[in-house]
Amino acid sequence: MISKPLFKTAIKQNFIVFLIIVAVLMVYLPIIITMYDPSTQESLNQILDVMPQALIAAMGFSEIGGSLIDFIASYFYGFLILLLPMIYVIIVCNRSIASLVDKGSMAYLLSTPNTRGRIVRTQALFVIISTTVMIALVAAAGLAISNTVFPGELDVKAFLLLNLGALLLYYAITGIGFLASCLFNDTKYSLMVGAGLPVAFLVIQMISDVGEETRFLKYFTMFTLFDPDKIITGEGFILQFAALVIIAAVLYVLGYNVFNKRDLPL
Repeated sequence: MISKPLFKTAIKQNFIVFLIIVAVLMVYLPIIITMYDPSTQESLNQILDVMPQALIAAMGFSEIGGSLIDFIASYFYGFLILLLPMIYVIIVCNRSIASLVDKGSMAYLLSTPNTRGRIVRTQALFVIISTTVMIALVAAAGLAISNTVFPGELDVKAFLLLNLGALLLYYAITGIGFLASCLFNDTKYSLMVGAGLPVAFLVIQMISDVGEETRFLKYFTMFTLFDPDKIITGEGFILQFAALVIIAAVLYVLGYNVFNKRDLPL
């Protein structure tokens, strides 16, 4: 099914980047959780009121409820979870196929008993597993910190659903990067699409949150399918989750088929 040596190589190649992103997430998450204080929430909202409202809305801080899950959803899952792991998935997706072709390593791999199918399955599996582990670590850390600092105050079900939604979103984002990596021989073109589209989607999402005049832009970004408010209230997020799964599956299947059938400059 997969090449274990290639999978191990992918782990070694991307471990440092993975560690850096996880470390940054683990710095921000405890800070945000420990900042929560119901007694000062009104004061915090007053501070936000005097800041530029367009900027506050774009960062996802315009609507902050009074509970711990609302606070975490706004300050961490409203923006940081959309930005930091994206850096990792852009890098790892580009390295998965396009970088191997660009550097000539693909010719060596195909001279071994590895088939194109085995190579692409191995790289796809690594992208999916490593992304899952990253979000799982965030979820585990969030649960541990919240239960330690604010025992019994976290809505565990909503928190786990937030992480599931973020994971499904990243499956779709990695699908874009993986398809681009399978489509292009040159890493600069792979990055142009694999990084350009997710970043553009994030910027469009931020602009769509600024006001009613730009609200229509939410229909032009997949980030709309990850809505922390709907997840917390339990309204309408199931269809969004299903859409993300379908998008991810279609993109990965397309990437697999494209790589298997196209000519390679070997």
